[in-house]
Amino acid sequence: MIISIVNHKGGTGKTTTTINLGSALAEAGHRVLLVDFDAQGSLTYSLGMDDQGPTIADAFHGDATVHQLITEREGMHVLPSGAALADVELAIAKADERFNHLSNLLHALSDYDFVLIDCPPSLSLLTLNALAASDYIIVPMQMDVLALRGLDSMLETVRKVNAIHPRLAVLGIVPVMVDTRKNMYQEILQHIQSNYTERVFEQVIRTSVKAAEAPSFGKSVVAYAPQSTTANDYRAFAKEVVRVTKVHQQQLTTSD
Repeated sequence: MIISIVNHKGGTGKTTTTINLGSALAEAGHRVLLVDFDAQGSLTYSLGMDDQGPTIADAFHGDATVHQLITEREGMHVLPSGAALADVELAIAKADERFNHLSNLLHALSDYDFVLIDCPPSLSLLTLNALAASDYIIVPMQMDVLALRGLDSMLETVRKVNAIHPRLAVLGIVPVMVDTRKNMYQEILQHIQSNYTERVFEQVIRTSVKAAEAPSFGKSVVAYAPQSTTANDYRAFAKEVVRVTKVHQQQLTTSD
């Protein structure tokens, strides 16, 4: 199961969601691989890893295999990234099958229940590679007006990718950095439910100081502050993701 965590808008909690969903899934006993597919290397840094060492860019250049690059953190396996990934995008821009390079790399990795890809905050060739490699996408979304514009752009991109990759589906939208006391949250939530057919996950991710602190210690909030509100939100979210993917896979099997 390959899931891209994606939103064209920056600062939407993609990296935090990738790390903590992965950590919660691993804690529950699932085999998890995190793929840092952003040249900023935020996921790599947030888990206390060296973005100056070997990264996924080396696999693209043929200087290492993905198996050689995998590092273990919190019971998860991680493919790190760094600035060299920006050069990869330029290198593959005119290559044959330029949308399938990541898919070809991940094809060698079949031992995971969940592969979570942290995507760049832009509609780039790297993002398109991630979508082409994925079964599903999850869209982390702050519940504000500007985020709605980004949602429209994201869903339009999925429709375009479906032309060449029909199996890609939107697993759902997860509200992040939520303050449930604010009226804006309820207003945006109601707008999405009334105007979009995509699922909005029942579990929301509430904001907390611990979530902001965790990356400076090189840990997920699930590991850094296991009893925090945000850690428990991600555990509940992970259970919902498992449940929803099982239902969707069963539906696909039945339709086949």
